[in-house]
Parts: sequence; C-alpha cells; structure tokens
Amino acid sequence: MISGFLRMAIGALLLLSGAAASAQSETAPAQTIWRLLDYIAVDYAGAVSQGRVINQLEYDEMVEFSANVEQRLGQLPPKPGRPKLLTDAKSLQAAIAGKADPALVANSARRLGQALLQAYPVPLAPEGPPDLGRAAALYQENCASCHGARGDGRGPQAAGLNPPPIDFTDRSRARERSLFGLYQVIEQGLEGTSMESFAALPAEDRWALAFYIGRFAYSDAEAARGEQLWSSKETVRERVPDLTTLVGQTPAQLEQDLGQANGTATVAYLRAHPEALAGRTDGSLTLAKDRLEQAYAAYARGDRGAARDLALSAYLDGFEPVEPLLAARDAGLMHEIETAMAELRAAIGRDAPAEDVRARVDALRSLFTRAEAQLSPESASATSSFLGAFTVLLREGLEALLIVIAMIAFLRKAERQDVMGYVHGGWIAALLAGVATWAAATYLIGISGASRELTEGFGALFAAAVLISVGIWMHGKAQAGAWQRYIAERLSKALSKRSAWFLFGLTFVVVYREVFETILFYATLWSQGNGGAVAAGAAAATVVLTIIAVLMLRFSKTLPISQFFTYSSALIAVLAVVLAGKGVGALQEAGIIDVNPLAGIPRIDWVGLTPTVQSVLAQLAVLAIIGFGFWYNRRAATRMAQAAPR
Repeated sequence: MISGFLRMAIGALLLLSGAAASAQSETAPAQTIWRLLDYIAVDYAGAVSQGRVINQLEYDEMVEFSANVEQRLGQLPPKPGRPKLLTDAKSLQAAIAGKADPALVANSARRLGQALLQAYPVPLAPEGPPDLGRAAALYQENCASCHGARGDGRGPQAAGLNPPPIDFTDRSRARERSLFGLYQVIEQGLEGTSMESFAALPAEDRWALAFYIGRFAYSDAEAARGEQLWSSKETVRERVPDLTTLVGQTPAQLEQDLGQANGTATVAYLRAHPEALAGRTDGSLTLAKDRLEQAYAAYARGDRGAARDLALSAYLDGFEPVEPLLAARDAGLMHEIETAMAELRAAIGRDAPAEDVRARVDALRSLFTRAEAQLSPESASATSSFLGAFTVLLREGLEALLIVIAMIAFLRKAERQDVMGYVHGGWIAALLAGVATWAAATYLIGISGASRELTEGFGALFAAAVLISVGIWMHGKAQAGAWQRYIAERLSKALSKRSAWFLFGLTFVVVYREVFETILFYATLWSQGNGGAVAAGAAAATVVLTIIAVLMLRFSKTLPISQFFTYSSALIAVLAVVLAGKGVGALQEAGIIDVNPLAGIPRIDWVGLTPTVQSVLAQLAVLAIIGFGFWYNRRAATRMAQAAPR
C-alpha cells in the first residue's frame, strides 16, 4: 500500500517540477524580448532625430532589434494576448523603418514591454534589499575593466571594443533605463557586443550589481536631498512603496510623477539605500493592488489567460507573503480576502461581465486598505505577537499531534516497541527538515507563495489518502468481535519492516506539513519585532501540546483494544476529511485546481471547510469512502458472527 502512495507522491512532485521547468522555458525568452524593447526605448533617440538618421550604426541596430522582437514573440507559447503583441511589434518595426519621432518609438516600446510582462509574467524584483558592499567588489572584479571604475565606460579594455561599453554616468540614458532593465542585461548579456551574460552569479548578486550600476548617474548630494524627501513627504513614500515599484520604474517616469528635481533625488537616494524599503509589510499589498489592476486591464481587452495569471499572481506574490501576519492580527479579514480573491478568479474563469470583475477588484482594493491598517507598525503589539505565535503553533501542532499519538498508542497496544523508533524517527526527521527549510528560505532561496501552497496541498492530500486506508483498517479490527482475542495474541507479528517504514513516511509527511506552515508563520511574526513575545507564545503552546499528549497517552492505556480501535478509527477518519479539504483548498490557491465558490457556506479552518464546490466535494468523497468502508466492516463482522459456532 505504501509503495503505491509513494508513487503517487513522487508523480505529483515530478509533475510539479515539470511545470516549473515549463515556466522557466517560457520566462527566459520573454525576458530577452523585454530587454531588446528596453534597448530600443533607450537608444533609439541616439539613432534618429527629426526624421533623419544621425547614427547609422545605432539605427541599424534598432532595425535589427525590432525584427528580433517580432521573431521571438512568434516563438513564445501561444496565449490569448500573443496576437496583439505581434501586431504591436509590427507597428514598432514600421515606426522605426519610417524614422518616427524618438518619443513615439520609446513609448511604443515601453507599452509593448509592459503588455509582454502581463501576458508572460517574470520575476520583477529582488527578494530583499541588495548588498551594495558586495556589489562594489563584484563590479571591480567583473565590470570595471570595460566600464571603468566610475562607470564612465573608460575602462582599460574599453578602447578595443566595438560598440564601446555603456557610459553609466550618462544622465540622458540613465533616465530611460530601469533597474529591471539593467538586471536583464547583466543576466543575459547583449548579443553583438562584448557584454557577456553573468547568469552564473546568484540572483541576489545580479540585483546588487544592477543597483550599484544604477547609482553612477547620480551624485551624493542628490541622494542626501532624496533622503530628506523620503523622511518628510508621505506622497513620495506612497509613490515608491516597495522594491518591485522601484526596480520597474524608469527615473523619467518618477520625474514625471514627482517633478524632475524630486524624482531625481528620490531615485538617487533609493538606489543608494534600498534598505529604506525593507520591512514595509504594505509593499506586497501594493503589488497585489497593481496586479489586480493589470488583471482587469487584461480582462477588459479580452485576454482571459493573462487576467487569470495576474489575478493568481496578486494572491501568491502580493497577498500570500503577509497572510501569516494578517492571520495573527485579524483572521476574519484574512479569510474575507482569501474568499474574495478566489471569487475573482472564478469570475474570470466563467467569463463574467467586465463590470462584475471591476466591482470585485474595487472590493478587494478596499479590503487591502483595511489590511494595511492592521499590518501597520502601530498594530504590532507584544500581546498580538504572543497570541499569534501561541495560536499558530497550537493549531498546527495539534493536527500533527493527534495522528502521531494515535500511532504511538497503537504500537503500545500491539506491544511493538521495536517499531516505535520509526514513528519517533519520522517526527524528528520532520522537525530537522523544518529547520533546514527555514535555513534555506532565510539564507539561500525564497519560498514563493505557489511553493508554499503546493507543499501544503500535496502533503495534505497524500496524508488524507493514507489516513483513509488506516482508518478503515482500524475500524475493521474494532468490528471483528470474535477475532479480538486473535488480534490481541497475534498483533505483534502483524507489522513487517515495510509497514514500519510506512509509519515513518506517514509521520514525516504529516508533521512536516505542519512544521512547514508554522515556520512560515513564525518567520513573518519574528520580522515584525517583539521577538520575546513570539518566543513566549511558542513556549506556552508547547506546554499545552505536551499536556495534551500526556493525557491522550494515559487515556489510551486504559482503553480495551476494541474501544481503542473504534475511537482511533473515528479520529483518523475525521482528520482525513479535514486534510482533504485543506489540500484541495491549498491547490486552489496555487491555481492548480479551478475555483467554483459556494455562496452561504462559511470558511472553517479547523475542519478544513473551504466554501468551494471542489473542496466540499473532496470532503464528501472522503466521507463516502470512509462510510462505505465502515459499512463493509460491520457487514463482514455480522456475517462472521452468524457463521461462528454457538
């Protein structure tokens, strides 16, 4: 039995990895196209002026790049938005061929780039403030020989290069180039030039280099003025709420919104001090709002696929990072947002009227405003941190504890102390894996919202499938009547080595799922300060869980074996139903399973109830399977009793 479940789990993981590979194969070409468009927007003004070619080499490059854009667009995976992208690419080609005004060409290239990222989303920002100290060392090691120590394009090797290295101190070019654009060039290089790809560097190093290079066009005096603006003007902080906004905007766009002087100063300060944007919990909500607006724009122009992807990104990339903290401070609001976002994706999926989608987006923006108030630093009290840490660990820990204690009690009844180590090894391994997950998430990688939901979803469904089988088996033993003496005498021989490893695997999966979710909650809580209160909440929850474990073990010792099997089978059946609902709900939030909301049904986390057709049907299916198994067990027991000699 266990081998079959393992094959299912491995198959799910392979499908997941295949999906990730597919996403990567789509992302890279889209990034290349965006980079080409960025170069057209920045460099075309140096090739054409007043309808005349002023630099033939630059102009030939613009013609080549625009043709390359159309060709690469045609090679992207088919999506509803691709025909419009191809049409716009042809228009851009025609404008360049006609030596159109540079402002017109730049705007066309920018609009096409934005539409491209909406249709084929790519990572747009670093996961945290880059290390500019490390960037300085990386620049001197890899870049200064060509671009110069000061970024002026006059490095020792620049003289022999054609075209020459970019002068990063050129303000006119710098105004039109975003940090995201610089990152793309660093990652992929530039064909036809000496600029090679630095994709071998970690992403955080590439982002750090982009920030470091982006500083060269701005003075320390401008950065100092920007710091004053940042600390004194709320409008400036609202305009650049997070790293995603900063890296995605060109200085020219910020200058247009804030005024040239203020925009220049703000760019100078934030590129030199990206840590100013660290620790702002409203940043991801701003991203969520932006993605929702992009989703509506895509929906309004008929691109349903892009609208669905952007709405999903609003949840996974925007709301999911702050969900744990919001759950600790206002669980009701968190559930309200989750439900509203699921209903929005459902409306997009069923081709609802555009005005309906618009109304849902507006309602979500209002909910996000309420969430921002809850997530403000002023709302972070020691009491809220304690209660959040306590309730999270108690809720997640109790779910795993019930299953682990049931298995320990079963082995004691079976007098199989030799197998007990597999159960203990399972939950200990899960805790160690949890520590490794925390370390990897903190120092090596970032755990995306999709990864979190997929881990929780597949883990919950796998555990539910196993528990269905275990619950029906235990119920059968409770109904065996005349076989109870036989079971009591022979049960110690019933567990093979294979079954022991099965118990290890089940314990690991169940406990790791809860540990994984708890770690993500605690990481968010800890980042908000009040570390002492968080630790106290965790300690209090641990004490409560320990008391519950001791009481359950003592109670199980006093139960006759038939009653033990009866109660255990009922408990395991309930947990299977709960996990089935949670698993389907998590996969819906990850966008793997469609969402069809059920009106009038509340969300109840502790029973795994999610108000969607798919989640409820999954729980009903588990109930039906368990019900049939219990009925069959009773029928078999009745027949056995009737056949027994009187």
